[in-house]
Amino acid sequence: MSVLVFADSSEGKFKKTALEVVSYGKKVAEQLGTNVVALTINASDSSELYTYGAEKVVSVSNDALQTFNAKQYAAVITEVAKAQNATVVVVDSSTDGLYLAPIIAVNLEAGCVSNVVDVPSSTSPFTVKRKTFSNKAFSNTVISTEHKVIVVAKNSYGVHENVVTGSTETFEATIVESGVKSEKIERVTGKVTIADAEIVVSAGRGLKGPENWGMVEELASVLGAATACSKPVSDLGWRPHAEHVGQTGKPVASNLYIAIGISGAIQHLAGINASKVKVVINTDPEAPFFKAADYGIVGDAFEVVPKLIEKLKAFKAS
Repeated sequence: MSVLVFADSSEGKFKKTALEVVSYGKKVAEQLGTNVVALTINASDSSELYTYGAEKVVSVSNDALQTFNAKQYAAVITEVAKAQNATVVVVDSSTDGLYLAPIIAVNLEAGCVSNVVDVPSSTSPFTVKRKTFSNKAFSNTVISTEHKVIVVAKNSYGVHENVVTGSTETFEATIVESGVKSEKIERVTGKVTIADAEIVVSAGRGLKGPENWGMVEELASVLGAATACSKPVSDLGWRPHAEHVGQTGKPVASNLYIAIGISGAIQHLAGINASKVKVVINTDPEAPFFKAADYGIVGDAFEVVPKLIEKLKAFKAS
């Protein structure tokens, strides 16, 4: 018996979410009295995972897996899970992870729980805490099947160092046929992505037009943050749809979320309220976002943001 975690990587380097699921898997393995096994696909150096508790790393390298394909990746994870006699499989809550989890669950005839925020409160019965109702509540969910698939909510458990002496072995996986083929992949380079960002700076229609986005990008640059926007902004074509965050866009679970000129529609709040600290800048003191925010500034963004940038630059220079 073991706990298998899928440590996702991009261009050979592990994402922060990979380190979080390894940390999570290590703790679950301790609770079950077993070991954690990390699976990597086309990763450059797996030894980094030893720092977070992976006693064993199974490395799969195959050119056919250079581009993410849910069916093929799920088949590889399933094959490794069976080879390692894993009763618990852990993946992250990225878009890819949410594609993978149900397919793996079907393959293993496993119970699957998403949005998990903590290690099991009990292993008999196996009970996990998860977010529900658009992150407004929690539920304690029992998984009664022999095999279990857990999807860990981003930035919920955290990354915890737990240095072990690990080993890495290669695995020749079977590549299944898939009816889906990627013709072209376009990646944004030189910018922090929303999925990996610790800080997100987002703006809405309060900026009045795309020509005013310079200060948002400058603030994000100073903070080392990703830029995002509300749905109306992307619908108007002011910003690319890839930056749309909220319930109908990309979910955000950053350490800091700054909302500029966003009123706080319920769909937007549902998608970002997993962020640990929320700051809102808006001229309307009755904007719904103020009720959800940890800190709020009632003021004109065109006056507040430049002053904030100025102060942050001065602080960094000191």
